[in-house]
Amino acid sequence: MVIFEKEKFPREHIGESQLPPISAVLDEMGVWDKVEAAGFPIKIGATYRWGKTQDLWDFEFMPKKFFRDEPRPAKFEGQRRMTAFQVDRAIYDQILLNHAAACGCEVREETAVTEVACQDGRITGLTVAGGEKIKASWYLDATGNVGLLRRALGIDIKCPTSLKNIAFWDYWENAEWAVEIGVGATRVQVMSLGCGWIWFIPLSATRTSIGFICPAEYYKTCGKTPEELYNWAMGAEPRIAALIAKGKREGEVRSMKDWSFVADRGAGENWMLMGEALGFADPILAGGMTLAHTGARQAAYTILESRKSPGLSTWLKKQYDQYQRDRVMQYIRFADFWYAANGQFEDLREHSAKIAADAGLKMNPRDAFRWLSLGGFLLEDFFLPAVGGLDLLATKEVTKMFCGATEVEWEINKHTHFAMNLAGADKVKVPVYHNGRVIQADAYRRGGVILPLVGMFKMVADVLKDWSDATAVRTALRNRVQAAGGSGGMAPIGQIYSTMETMLLDHWIRGTSKAGQPTMNVDPYGGIETNIHANTDNREPHLSAG
Repeated sequence: MVIFEKEKFPREHIGESQLPPISAVLDEMGVWDKVEAAGFPIKIGATYRWGKTQDLWDFEFMPKKFFRDEPRPAKFEGQRRMTAFQVDRAIYDQILLNHAAACGCEVREETAVTEVACQDGRITGLTVAGGEKIKASWYLDATGNVGLLRRALGIDIKCPTSLKNIAFWDYWENAEWAVEIGVGATRVQVMSLGCGWIWFIPLSATRTSIGFICPAEYYKTCGKTPEELYNWAMGAEPRIAALIAKGKREGEVRSMKDWSFVADRGAGENWMLMGEALGFADPILAGGMTLAHTGARQAAYTILESRKSPGLSTWLKKQYDQYQRDRVMQYIRFADFWYAANGQFEDLREHSAKIAADAGLKMNPRDAFRWLSLGGFLLEDFFLPAVGGLDLLATKEVTKMFCGATEVEWEINKHTHFAMNLAGADKVKVPVYHNGRVIQADAYRRGGVILPLVGMFKMVADVLKDWSDATAVRTALRNRVQAAGGSGGMAPIGQIYSTMETMLLDHWIRGTSKAGQPTMNVDPYGGIETNIHANTDNREPHLSAG
C-alpha cells in the first residue's frame, strides 16, 4: 500500500473538533495511545448560544458532573469511550501518517499525483510527480474537496442545500478556556451572531482555533476585508471577546468556502471516495472528521472482505457507496434544520418541509417539522438511531431549545397497542463491520427507508413478536435491557424507547389505541439529567449575544 501526499508533514489543516465515534476507530487502528500521549484537550461536548434564546446551553457526550478526574495519558476505557479529542491537525495528522508507515504502508510525501488514467469507469493507473507510472488493485481518493479521482472520473456533485457559507479563522496563543473539567477536558464554544457564528476550539493548553462562519453573500456585501470582518466578529460576541482578552493572535486570517455537497457516486470497480472527496456537510455539527474516519474504516473493511469473499465485492461496494452518501446527506439536512432554528419558528416549519421533500416525502410544514425534529431523519448507525453525535433523546432536547417544550412529544406514549408493520417492505441485507470482517445482517427496506434487524432495532422487533399491549411491551423492553447488562447512566432504557419511537415515526411500527387501556406512559429520560441542558458553569456572568 502506498500513500501519495503532495505536501510535507507536518502541515496546518482546518477541522479540529472530533466526535466520540472517532475514538473507537483510533483504538481499533492501534493508534489511540499515540494520540492520547500527545495531550490534546478532551472534548466532552459543546456550549452553544443558538436558536431563539440568548441563554447558553450545553450539549455533552456525558454530563460534566459524571466526568471523573483521572491521570493522563489514559486508556480507551470507561468514560474515555464517551469522549472525543480537539486536535491540532499538524500534530494529529503527523501521528496518523507515522502510524501508517509503522504498519507497513509506504508513505511518499511531496509527491503529487499529476494524472489519473481512466477507462469505462475504472482507474487504470496514476502518474506522479517526476513521471513515474503507478498501477494498483485499488485506488482511494482522500484528497478532500480537490476530489482528484472524482474529477478524473467525471463524477458530478449535488449541493442539496441553500447554505453557502464562508469561514475565516486564525489561531490564538493564551486565550482562556471557557471551562476546564477534570484533567484537560473542556467544551468547544459555538456562539451565534446575527450574521453567522463563531467557533472556539482549544487545541492545547495554550493554542486555540477561533473562526467565524457567515453566508458568502453576507461577506460579499458587508464591505469588509477578511481581516476587518474577523476582527469585528471577535469583538461582537462578548463571551468570546472575554476569553481572548489576554490572548495573542498569530495574525494570519485564513479563509475557505464550505459549501455542502455530496458526490453522485462514492465507489466503483476499483476505487472509492473518502472524506471530503465524497461529500462535505456544514461544520456546525463538527461531523467532518467523523465522516472521514468512520468512512475510511468502512472502505478498509470493504477491501479486506472483497479479497476474502470475492463474490460479495459488488454488494460491498454498493453498500459503501449508498451508506456513505446517505450519511453525508443526513448531516446536511440536520445542518439545514440547525441553521433554520436561528430564524422564526414558522420559517423553521417551512424549511423543514423543504428538507422532508428532499428526502422524498410530501408533508405540510407542520407535519414535516414534527417528522424532522422528532427523529424522522435518524439512521447514522445500524445499532442505534442517531446523527451528528445526537441520539433521539438529545435531538428532542435540541428541538425544545429551538422551538419550546410544547412542540416535543413522545409518539409512543399516545398508543395502547403496537405491532410491527412490514407491509410493502423487502427483506435485504445490511453490512455490519466488526473485528475485521463484514457480516451480512438481516434488514427490511421500504422505499428509501431501512430497518436493520441488529442492535436495539432487533430488540424492539423481537419484543413486538410476543407482545402488543403497552404495559407488556414496556415491561419486556426493560427486561431485555437489564438482561443485556444495561442499567445505569443515560443510555440503555432511554435509547430503547428512542429506537421504538423512531420505528413508529418511520411506520415500521403501527400504534393503535383502545379506550380504557393504558398507554406506554414512559419517561425515556428516567429522571436523569439529559445530555443537553442549560449551561451551569460558575465562572461566567450572563452574557447576551452581540
